Parts: sequence; structure tokens; C-alpha cells
Amino acid sequence: MARKHPADPQLLLGNQICFAVYSTAHAFNRVYKPLLDRLGLTYPQYLVMLVLWEGDGLPVKDIGERLFLDSGTLTPLLKRLEVAQLVKRTRNTEDERQVLISLTPQGQALQEKAKSVPHAILAASACSVPELLATKNQLTALRDRLNAALEDSSAQ
Repeated sequence: MARKHPADPQLLLGNQICFAVYSTAHAFNRVYKPLLDRLGLTYPQYLVMLVLWEGDGLPVKDIGERLFLDSGTLTPLLKRLEVAQLVKRTRNTEDERQVLISLTPQGQALQEKAKSVPHAILAASACSVPELLATKNQLTALRDRLNAALEDSSAQ
């Protein structure tokens, strides 16, 4: 039988915001999976497509910055999207070091099919739009403060 130790409330799993965010992310992924399977996309690929549907013909670096992904993580995603004929990668004629990512006609057409995804997520959440927007805004602000703290600590 496992021995119980008096727990420090600061170290209880249920008191950790990081675990709440982590486990919520897993719940989101489980809800997204069947929706994205119908589109032939993984969740990270869906995020790339969202960025490209906002603005096509972007440098890899810009996509990575938007998604907080390094090129080592992003490049294989982009290659798989290219194999699926959803994007094409081309060298920038003005700067050969820069690779531009553009939607193919199939990638553009997929946007119409993807319009049902946010509605399904809203329904699954059983939240109102204002409630979800407030949660998103709080999480974004928290992310930005955590990133700023990292930048501050690395500058010292």
C-alpha cells in the first residue's frame, strides 16, 4: 500500500494551472481529431492552414512566428502539406534564402470545408461566444506574460 505524505498545497496536481492548461489542450485535441480527420489534417497542419487562409504567400519564418514554432518543427509539417497538394513551397526571387508558402487551389478550397470546425468546437465547449472569447483573451495574455518573463530572464 502506498504511503501517504501530507501534501504541500502548492504541489497538488489539481492546484497547478499548467496541468489545467495541459489537460484542456488534450481535451481540445480529442474534440478536434474527428473534425480534422474529415479534412485530412492534423491539428498542427490545421493551424498552418489557418495562418495561410488569413494571408497567403508567407515566408516560413512568419508562419513560425505566428504559431510559436521553430523551423525544425514547421518544415516537416509544410512538407507533408505540400505532399498533400495543399501548399507549395517556392524560393523568394528577391531573397533566395527565404522560402514562401502559398496555398494551392486544393488548399484554398479546403477553407470552405473547414468553416464547420469552429462551430463544432463552440458546441462541444457548451460555452457562449463571449465566455470563450474572454477565456481566449485571458490565455493569450497569460502566454504573452510568460513569454515576456522568459525574454527578461534570458536578457539578464
